[in-house]
Amino acid sequence: MRPPGFWSRPPTHPFARLLAPAGRVYGGLTANRMDRPGAAPPCPVLCVGNFTLGGAGKTPTALALVRLLRDLGRTPALLSRGYGGRLAGPLVVDPVRHAAAEVGDEPLLLARTAPTIVARDRPAGARLCAASGADVIVMDDGLQNPSLTKTLALAVVDGGAGLGNGLPFPAGPLRAPLARQWPHVAGLVLVGEGAPGEATATAAESRDLPVYRARLVPEAGPDWSGRRVVAFAGIGRPQKFFETLRGLGAEIVAERAFADHHPYRPGDWAALSALAAREGARLVTTEKDAVRLPAEARPAVEVLRVALAFADEARLRQQLAAAFPRGA
Repeated sequence: MRPPGFWSRPPTHPFARLLAPAGRVYGGLTANRMDRPGAAPPCPVLCVGNFTLGGAGKTPTALALVRLLRDLGRTPALLSRGYGGRLAGPLVVDPVRHAAAEVGDEPLLLARTAPTIVARDRPAGARLCAASGADVIVMDDGLQNPSLTKTLALAVVDGGAGLGNGLPFPAGPLRAPLARQWPHVAGLVLVGEGAPGEATATAAESRDLPVYRARLVPEAGPDWSGRRVVAFAGIGRPQKFFETLRGLGAEIVAERAFADHHPYRPGDWAALSALAAREGARLVTTEKDAVRLPAEARPAVEVLRVALAFADEARLRQQLAAAFPRGA
C-alpha cells in the first residue's frame, strides 16, 4: 500500500481524528497479541522489526546483522513470512528457481547472502532453519508476531519518516501504540537522517535503549555522476531512493513511485520503457524492485545496490555477542 499523506501530518488532521477510534481498536488488539507468550525456538532468535507499517530498512539491516553474527562465529539463517508470495512454506528459498510471486521480493534478496526460509508458520520455519544448520535465526519482520520467543529484538526506523503522526493504523502508520511496543525491543536502528527519526531516537535513549545510527551506502557499481536516468521504485518510501541517487550525482529526468511490493506488469514496463526512450535516459531502480520486474525487462534496467553501514558498529557487536554467545 502507499501511505496516505495525512499519516505524516499532525495527529489533529481531520482524517486522523476521524479514524482514531478504529486505530485504538486495531492498535489495542495488536498490542495484546504482542504480549502473548511465544513458542520456544530450536535456537536463539534475533528479530529485525519495525513499529510501523511499510518499509524502514529492515532488509539491509537483517543482511548487515547476518554479517556481524558470522564475524562472531555464529551460523545464521534468515526467516521471513514471504510477504507478497503465494507459497506458505516452510521452504528454503532458491534465488535461481523461485520468483518473487512465489516467495516475495525480500526473501530473494536475503537468500543471496544466507540460507533463507519462508514460512507463514514461524515456529515451523524456525525448525527448518535449525534443520538447515543454523544456530541463530534472524527473523525479518515479526516484531508484532508472538508465535516465537525472541532472544533479542531490534526496531528499525527510517530517519526521514520516523513514526509519522504517532497513531495506530488506520489513523496513522503505527502497528500498535508506541508505549505498548517499547517493552518488546532491546535497541533501535536509525537508518538515515531526519528530525522525525531523531525524535524516536531521543525517546529510545530516554528508556536506556541503545540507538544504532546507520546509513545506506552504495556498493561497487557504475559512476552515477551526471548520468541522465529515469528512476522508479516500489518500496516503503521511494523518495529515499531518489534522494540517494541525487546524492550520488545522478540527473533524474523523471521519477515514478509505486506502492511497496508493487508487482510490475507488462503495462508498467511498457510505460517506463517509453518514458526512458523519450527522455534519452537509462532506467534505474532498487534491488528489491528488480526481482519483481518481468525477466525480459531486467537487462535494460540498472540497479542501485546498497548496504547498511553503522556509525558505531563496535557497540552493536557487543550487544550481539552478549545475546548470542558462542557455544550457547
